[in-house]
Amino acid sequence: MRLAFYYPWFPRNWTQQGIYPYTNFSPSLGYYDSANLDITKRHIAAMQYAKIEGGIASWWGQGSEEDRNFSKLLTAAEGTTFKWCIYHELESRAKQPVNQIESDLKYVQANYAQHPNYLQLEGRFVVFVYSLTDNEKDGRDMASRWKQANTVNAFIVLKVFPQYRRCPDKPDSWHQYAPAQPTQNHKPYSFTISPGFWKKGEPSPVLERNIERWRRSIRDMAASKVMFELITTFNEHGEGTGVEKCKEWESESGHGEYLDALRSHGQKQ
Repeated sequence: MRLAFYYPWFPRNWTQQGIYPYTNFSPSLGYYDSANLDITKRHIAAMQYAKIEGGIASWWGQGSEEDRNFSKLLTAAEGTTFKWCIYHELESRAKQPVNQIESDLKYVQANYAQHPNYLQLEGRFVVFVYSLTDNEKDGRDMASRWKQANTVNAFIVLKVFPQYRRCPDKPDSWHQYAPAQPTQNHKPYSFTISPGFWKKGEPSPVLERNIERWRRSIRDMAASKVMFELITTFNEHGEGTGVEKCKEWESESGHGEYLDALRSHGQKQ
């Protein structure tokens, strides 16, 4: 299944560190509002054009702006086959206690998981989890906490950490979020690709954009036959990792070079 990481936090994040607009690129839809239903519908149509089947939406807890916007993402997808799931990001701030994780999972189950456009696998609602864990001990602790907290039988996809394959409390799947690297292969779970990484305020890209490399990455991803083909990202404009159409890479199709390449599975059109 091909999914893209998605950010429903605009217009707030068009301004960061006193900089506006906080991006090195120029989205063709302008500096939009994520709460705008028409914008979200256009994003869904663009992702479907690129053979992206679902979005993994950044989520920062119950009552957050991203939480309030998540229901609008589901509404915008109604009448389509497009699916959404949350990207639980709170582990990046602090270790989440078991009772808080359990509360969040029950909240997602009660408020979103029954919607026909919420992503389900094996009859279970999917939750991706981001973290900054960079050693095996902390990673095992995180996996254990999520295992204990998952009393609602959610399909949990944790972020990898060193020696994650040896983890005794395994989740249902694994992913990597490392857009400074062009590819990350964690077969049979996931294969992640990035078009580039150029954070606003930095003098030069950490990963420079190259459409030919992007096409190769797509072909390699397709050949991997993993559970999840992951795109980092659709619209993280502050870090410059988006594949959403921008003026810098517009194309004759009207969707932009990066989405064109995804549609053709990395082949030249």
